[in-house]
Amino acid sequence: MRIGCPTEIKNREYRVGLTPESAGELVNAGHEVWMQAGAGAGIGAYDAQYRDRGAKVVDTAEEIFAECEMIVKVKEPQASERAMLREGQLLYTYLHLAPDPDQTHELVESGCTAIAYETVTGPRGGLPLLTPMSQVAGRMSIQAGAHALEKAQGGRGVLLGGVPGVMPGKVVIIGGGVVGFNAAQMSAGLGADTVIMDLDPTVLEKVGTHFEARASTRFASKANVEEAVAEADMVVGAVLVPGAAAPKLVSRAMLSTMKPGAVLVDVAIDQGGCFETSKATTHDDPTYVVDDIVHYCVANMPGAVSRTSTYALNNVTLPHALRIANLGWKEAMRTDPHLAQGLNVHAGRVTYPAVARELGYDELPIGQAIA
Repeated sequence: MRIGCPTEIKNREYRVGLTPESAGELVNAGHEVWMQAGAGAGIGAYDAQYRDRGAKVVDTAEEIFAECEMIVKVKEPQASERAMLREGQLLYTYLHLAPDPDQTHELVESGCTAIAYETVTGPRGGLPLLTPMSQVAGRMSIQAGAHALEKAQGGRGVLLGGVPGVMPGKVVIIGGGVVGFNAAQMSAGLGADTVIMDLDPTVLEKVGTHFEARASTRFASKANVEEAVAEADMVVGAVLVPGAAAPKLVSRAMLSTMKPGAVLVDVAIDQGGCFETSKATTHDDPTYVVDDIVHYCVANMPGAVSRTSTYALNNVTLPHALRIANLGWKEAMRTDPHLAQGLNVHAGRVTYPAVARELGYDELPIGQAIA
């Protein structure tokens, strides 16, 4: 199979779909790999390193989209990239379709087969292709929020860990999954007063046992969320409904109860965000203020630590890329039902139930698509 990896063009997106080592693995398995010139520069991987591993380096994304059977990326294809997709072509990347009707419509119109990293499941549960980026984003949420809390950035002027004789900042993390757990590790490690909220008693027990006295847990009822948010210096939104739009857990009305200069960090922004006042921002312009509350809603947070993120991502995406290339996507999915859950769009139809439901498409069942 001929596999192409273009340079990412989303704002400040420095990750790359294939590392030189991953490209070499695909080449060693008998496949062609075409890299766009400069695609790996953001992780310190240069064209010569890809050539050394047997990949072909071409000048433009147009060449890759025109000639390659499978496109491997990191972020969802931008409008100019979607215009180059064609019928029967494979797209393997993060998609986050539920809150993005324009992208969904254009993928459907292209006739391509789109496989989303974020909905591939694992044999032990969870979303293993999303997990490493959730780990990165969870840890970065506290770094980003701590910076936004500085007075010069519009925040309250609070140091999360405090100092002797001064109380630490209070961090409320809504969601105790991978993002929330990693955010709590950073927050508790800095010495902040950390509260983790979730609706699942099993999750609360797990994180409570892990953190012991370093963080507290609280059931995420509406009343408890309202009370915790009002007391917080920073709130991290870390709620995920696989493939679907994130629920809105913090309303605009709740902002008026918060401390002026408090910070909201919405890690769920890729799925539409879990704060009513959230809108996607970029690394160039990461924050905005609504009702005296600072919002940080960067949609590709892990792109800022591109080398760490790319290698972590390739660790989990490469085995499936090899399987797809070796067997063809249909046979790969027939023999791996977890990979099959990654199929979101095929031949002009939406195949992922949550996306079809959210955006009003008639769903083509995955089983029929791969039959």
